[in-house]
Amino acid sequence: MDMQDAAERADGMLDSVLAKIEPSVQWVHGPTTSGTCTVTRRRTIMTVVSPQRRGSFLGVVDRFWRRSGYRMTAINNDAVFPAIYARTEDGFQVGLTVADKGQVHFTVDSPCVRHFEVADSTSPATASLDPGAELIPRPDIHSDFWSASGS
Repeated sequence: MDMQDAAERADGMLDSVLAKIEPSVQWVHGPTTSGTCTVTRRRTIMTVVSPQRRGSFLGVVDRFWRRSGYRMTAINNDAVFPAIYARTEDGFQVGLTVADKGQVHFTVDSPCVRHFEVADSTSPATASLDPGAELIPRPDIHSDFWSASGS
């Protein structure tokens, strides 16, 4: 496996977990980074996930990753900034972190693979960014379910 293969595998893992979130959320690509033999793909959720819905959101992802055979490596049950991390059988590390204003970030880090040029992801984002934006803004898309303050 080379770095492009690893990036494509990471994209597939991200596509799969995002497809399991119902109702669906809108997301953008985060930066792809690569080291000498690793690659990291990122996705940032632009749908506001309210504090009251974060546990449900993490539960959906946790159950999907476990059913997919991922081994949970760490769970942070912080009320404001929860996170979960897991590892696949082939050494990919996945993470979900909740940041400021309920913005959810997904990351997939590859194991060390053969060095190769890495192309941008071909997975179409479901939200858009201002073309002049240097940073991904805080979430600003309302969902009747995920952004709700009631239970």
